[in-house]
Amino acid sequence: MSLLPQEARRIRLPRMIHVTQNFPDQHVEDVYACTRERLRGEPAARLEAGASVAVLVGSRGICRLAEVVKAAIDHLLEQGTRPYIVPSMGSHGGGVAEEQRKIIEGYGVTEEAMGVPIRSNMETVVIGVSGEGIPVHMDYEASQADYIVPIVRIKAHTDFDGPIESGYCKMLAIGLGKHNGCARVHREGLGNFATVIPSVASTVLERRRVPFGVGIIENAHEHVYAVHVTPGERFLDQEPELLALSKRLMPRLCFPHIDVLVVERIGKDITGAGMDPNITGRSALGVSSCFSGPAITNIVALSLTEGTHHNASGVGSADFITRALFDDIDLTATYTNCIAAGALRFCKIPAVLESEEEALRAAIHTCPRVDPDQVKMVRIQDTLHLVDIQVSESLVPYCEKEACFTVHR
Repeated sequence: MSLLPQEARRIRLPRMIHVTQNFPDQHVEDVYACTRERLRGEPAARLEAGASVAVLVGSRGICRLAEVVKAAIDHLLEQGTRPYIVPSMGSHGGGVAEEQRKIIEGYGVTEEAMGVPIRSNMETVVIGVSGEGIPVHMDYEASQADYIVPIVRIKAHTDFDGPIESGYCKMLAIGLGKHNGCARVHREGLGNFATVIPSVASTVLERRRVPFGVGIIENAHEHVYAVHVTPGERFLDQEPELLALSKRLMPRLCFPHIDVLVVERIGKDITGAGMDPNITGRSALGVSSCFSGPAITNIVALSLTEGTHHNASGVGSADFITRALFDDIDLTATYTNCIAAGALRFCKIPAVLESEEEALRAAIHTCPRVDPDQVKMVRIQDTLHLVDIQVSESLVPYCEKEACFTVHR
């Protein structure tokens, strides 16, 4: 029996039209070769033969991540060092070492492909205290290395604004801290991260040798725009410049208002918040004052990605979800992540509808003073893929007059 009132059950779902959002697509063709070239050109990337090197790899679905990691590993092997890979993703994977290994293996970062061991361990050691009095946790395996090399994507964070957001410093402060460190840093509150993350990262840089990091910047097409090799001593002053570049390249939904946003899939491999608040405007702290995207009345999420491993962190940003998505949720993995991150809003369960059609009708019906036949609906694959989207017929006239769209009839 439908949960919807009779009026809602009669709503005719809009016909959807394929539209392209026209973002520039300058990108690196040979990512492996580009990374090798950058490494050869950076003096800080030349290390002592025989030294052990912990190469940090995170949990995000970064474009062509395995090629960048392989290039870094090959560079280190050529110098006679002894690299190994350490999954560095805070509390992801339910805070379980084997699950964290599986996450990076899902991106092609395997022992067989990389030619070096993966050492996944949730044990941490406290290597010091930050200037703000925060105990700084570090993955045990990484703490035993002569050198630490983070491989990251530099981009806007999902829940705070600052000169340093997601990148080198966040991986050193949170990813490398595993579940213990992630939980401790998040106790400071997301609103304080702009100062907390650089402070904790500074302690890591002072107490351990971090000769360089590899930073990936993607464009709006989710292609690799650039690969940067940054000396560890320059993380704090160069990362803001790289973040500013990344933000200029970010995609967006080029509408002033959307009644219903349909997101086909959400997940941790898409963004830490399941759906990127930089796209939807819905973060763990509410709408940021820096958000310039569309006002969205209702969001419908249809499924979880395979790469999220049933972690539904971010599902609370939706207004409606399908029964299929709900049944796919691993509450242990989700709650482990959200409690450690202090982001309880993200693990709250929205209204669950039995089918996609019911969820869409409920979303349309609950848009105040909106004629269902004129609903402004946008459908996206996820918040990473925003080039090819679908819009309801009511939005086609707007798209046809704006240069940033191409309408495919």
